[in-house]
Amino acid sequence: MSTKTPADFYFDPVSPFAFLMWKRLREDDFGLEIRPVPVLLGALLNHWGLIGPAEVPPKRAQTYRMCQWLAERNGIALRFPNTHPFRSVDALRLLIALDARADAVDALFEAVFAEGRDLTDSAELERLGAELGLSDVQNSIANAGVKDGLRTNTEAAIARGVFGVPTLAIGGELFWGLDTLDMVRDYLADPKLFQTAEMQRLGTLDYGVSRRTGS
Repeated sequence: MSTKTPADFYFDPVSPFAFLMWKRLREDDFGLEIRPVPVLLGALLNHWGLIGPAEVPPKRAQTYRMCQWLAERNGIALRFPNTHPFRSVDALRLLIALDARADAVDALFEAVFAEGRDLTDSAELERLGAELGLSDVQNSIANAGVKDGLRTNTEAAIARGVFGVPTLAIGGELFWGLDTLDMVRDYLADPKLFQTAEMQRLGTLDYGVSRRTGS
């Protein structure tokens, strides 16, 4: 019987931060039993009225530079695909068809961010599926059950309060982003981390101004 703490890892393979966080979780001992949960980032952003960092031109270059620096600093091979962001829905459906196995997540992330492969190319996606033991990828990802699986994952993530990727869910707590991993360690060491008076006060702060309404 596993003594590790269960955790859901919400991700979309379009996210380089998700790739980096996944690599850290796979290589470091956080004492977590990770369940990969593929979700469609675009649907999360649409639901919460957000835009992705790559949709802000000057932020796009800063984001890519930060990811490259983080990868090199942590000894992780990173090579962005020639086109980014890219349409990730077929890659996500491939993962659903493969039951989001950890080895499939490894292989898909490596294909995108270590090898720079174009998974919007159906032939390339077919090759990756074959490498993972799945024949006839196109029919598999067109399967209604596979499409429903991705939709269900995404809707359940939204219901849980997930607004972006990568997000790690441990019990009732959500940790969004690669830079929360130190906080994850502290939380696992002290599950009462967020129960202090000051932490509790953060959820009750008044909203002073709304940028969208100007009020």
